[in-house]
Amino acid sequence: MVAVFRLRRKVLSAFVALAGIALLASCDPSAIGGPSINSRKAVPVALLLPQTAGAQGPALSRSFENAARLAIQDLGGQAEIDLRVYDTGGNAQKAAAAANQAISDGAKIILGPLFADAAAAAGKVAASRGVNVLSFSNNPTVAGGNLFVLGSTFQNTADRLVGYAASHGRGDILIVHGQSPAEEQGRDAIARAIAAHGARLAGTVSFPLTAQQVIETIPSIARQARSTGATTIFLTSGNDGAVPYLIQEFPNNGVTRDQYQLIGLQRLDIPAGAMEFEGMQGAWFALPDPGLTQQFQSRYFAAYGTAPHPLAGLAYDGIAAIGALIATGSSDALTAPQLTRASGFAGVNGVFRLRPNGTNERGLAVAEILNKQVVILDPAPRSFGGPGL
Repeated sequence: MVAVFRLRRKVLSAFVALAGIALLASCDPSAIGGPSINSRKAVPVALLLPQTAGAQGPALSRSFENAARLAIQDLGGQAEIDLRVYDTGGNAQKAAAAANQAISDGAKIILGPLFADAAAAAGKVAASRGVNVLSFSNNPTVAGGNLFVLGSTFQNTADRLVGYAASHGRGDILIVHGQSPAEEQGRDAIARAIAAHGARLAGTVSFPLTAQQVIETIPSIARQARSTGATTIFLTSGNDGAVPYLIQEFPNNGVTRDQYQLIGLQRLDIPAGAMEFEGMQGAWFALPDPGLTQQFQSRYFAAYGTAPHPLAGLAYDGIAAIGALIATGSSDALTAPQLTRASGFAGVNGVFRLRPNGTNERGLAVAEILNKQVVILDPAPRSFGGPGL
């Protein structure tokens, strides 16, 4: 039987599952900038989590809440936050109801929800009541107006990697992607980054999401790489999809590391066992500042006796941003102009800032897999130097 790559309801997949649905209209760009606050009192902040969403909901939600409360502790009295947690059930209808209840209870800003459809529904309700939402999603199709996404987007990652490749003689790029909404969204992000950084799009190759068809496509990928003069092959797939098949078969088709630079849009070091593959050696990818990530994981473990969910740092970052703004003492601290300040914020995933269009920019490191380990080629920036990194 032919193996099929199915988009399981993992958190990352859930973020981008709605990429083909136009949800921008759910958040009215003309909504007011945000509510006025009294920073001399504890500011009510709603945290929307999928507490009852399937078997993973409770543990995932607990990890996000723990990270948020750790961030509140780290504020050290500079800002007082009254964190109130609401269950979204992992679906749009309950998320909308939770957002409405949270605002009725006095919430001045909403942190979460996690999944894109839930975020869009909560954002629509919050827009009608003049409250901003910092979602944990990374899906740009739901961003805009009063709804901001905290998750690292394909565009942010593509910009970092294409910029690095172009500046190191690897700017002739062939994009290889699976035929799915998520990977097509990744393809488009890479293409935009190529245009923005003065690189060259050597071409694109797609494949259906079955193991057999991926393998059958590899010779055509090799032919197109040779015929177009590509120096880089940029993969949108991850290690839970086509990447293991591609990297094992590439050398047998003349795609070797001395001729082509492999780049992954997704993390190539997760799971760690993926770094054992010979074909993975020399591949590039982007990741948050590993030093800061390790510090957060260690502090979280010390506080709660367990490892955090891989995305729990987003909850910490959201509270860090909210707390930094409240600490200014300004009554308009949680309005859109303040949320999108150019200097950004410092979180456990590194520096980040929110864009007026609802997406974000995060400082990422460029890494290489070498001798089955992660080697940092270009460290993540620790501050923003202007309009872009």
